[in-house]
Amino acid sequence: MSRIGKAPIPVPSGVDVTVDDRHVTVKGPKGSLDRAIPGTITIRQEGNELLVERPDDERESRAMHGLVRSLVNNMVVGVHTEFVKELEIIGVGYRANAASTEKLELALGF
Repeated sequence: MSRIGKAPIPVPSGVDVTVDDRHVTVKGPKGSLDRAIPGTITIRQEGNELLVERPDDERESRAMHGLVRSLVNNMVVGVHTEFVKELEIIGVGYRANAASTEKLELALGF
């Protein structure tokens, strides 16, 4: 069984997940996302967790199992937390300054 696919997806408070036949809708404070579920993969909700399951060990089912779990997990994370990109500057002679919330100034040693 897929190690990624068998891991449950935690649903944080404030996030609403709706599973209809072959369609998943995730709504949260940062927006709403929806996606069609491919193949024979099923998703069920138990309490505050989502479980992604496959019916058999066919090659296509195994391939879709981990993929669908990752896609739905990214949907849940995306509607709950905002996008953040962290940079790490390593070396001597480099400097970074946040000029504003939308602009980053880099001095690269020239």
